Amino acid sequence: MKDDYQELVDEISTLLGVPATLENRDFGLIAFGVHDSDDDAAMDPVRTRSILTRRSTPAVRAWFEDFGITHASGPVRIPAAPDAGVFRGRICLPVRHRGRVLGYVWLLDDSDPGPGAAALAAAMEVTERIGELLADEAKAGTDLARELRAVLAAGPGWQREMASAALRAALGPSADGPHLLLCVAPWGAAEPPVRAVPGTAALCVLPPPAPYGADAARRGADGEGALALLVRLRSADAEAPVLAAAARLREAAGAAGGAGVCAPRRGLTELPEAWREAVAAARASVAQPRLGPVARWASMGAYRLLTALPTAPDPAVLALLSPAHAELAHTAEVFLDHAGQAGRTASALGIHRQTLYYRLSRIEQLTGLDLDEGEDRLLLHMALKAARL
Repeated sequence: MKDDYQELVDEISTLLGVPATLENRDFGLIAFGVHDSDDDAAMDPVRTRSILTRRSTPAVRAWFEDFGITHASGPVRIPAAPDAGVFRGRICLPVRHRGRVLGYVWLLDDSDPGPGAAALAAAMEVTERIGELLADEAKAGTDLARELRAVLAAGPGWQREMASAALRAALGPSADGPHLLLCVAPWGAAEPPVRAVPGTAALCVLPPPAPYGADAARRGADGEGALALLVRLRSADAEAPVLAAAARLREAAGAAGGAGVCAPRRGLTELPEAWREAVAAARASVAQPRLGPVARWASMGAYRLLTALPTAPDPAVLALLSPAHAELAHTAEVFLDHAGQAGRTASALGIHRQTLYYRLSRIEQLTGLDLDEGEDRLLLHMALKAARL
């Protein structure tokens, strides 16, 4: 389908004699025409950014939308706005289908007198064909979202088997290739466009996974859940573009959002297990920033085990985890992170050794644990790390 979009964009570029760019209604790049010019200064920065990053800045988007492009039915001329980063004027051709704007074709508008009315009318006829393609793609995306949601939400047994078969049939031959499942949670925004992550085969929003806390049901009722994306990989090790796009989705989720990906899988037989890995990785990305904006299950280390622990804290550490003892809990975690070495711990905390020993004594009194015992240290360390999740 991408080739179909490219052919139609090239057709518009030929009709009007200027390079055209096609974006969806969320300003995500779909296709662009070749800019044939020997003048490097002729290349517009906004167009360059759209091609290189596949999106426009909020300031650029706001400037364009102020001219009514979201409800326009014909060409819209938009002047330059250097303050918003738009250094060259444009003509916007809205792409519509059954009264809805599904995208935009953009043309640089510097020429004098510019494309004539007849040429623009012919180009608008091409945008109608683009609108039909976008509408068909949106419908297919809705169907795939339903099938993916059914696979991930179904329990073991015949229901899951039927849902997996339906998803496999919908995806076609690509279903047997390498995939990743990506989780962004909590997710309270609308579903992003399929093109938000390269290679996305299907996406859906699910109720919040249980590990995200006792208030999951309330959040789900408020429309907040977990975003799941099934992403095709060109090869099992071609994850970099996916992780970069997933990091942008995490930003869209807000400060509380986390993002994670499962270990790559071939085919669809292990999707439920892959989803558990992706959810666990998303939780870990919030608890431990060093795992990156998008945590990879394969690189989580001890957090692979920690995310499998019960969400309720161990009774021994309940008192230590109260807000009144936050400083002691932090001291305990730093002490255990430094393998129980007092000198390194005191240095990391910026306190005297005697102050450290006093705090460690208080920790033992609160928890009933003996920090000279390996198993007690293990219990406390695991409980403190798990509490971050």
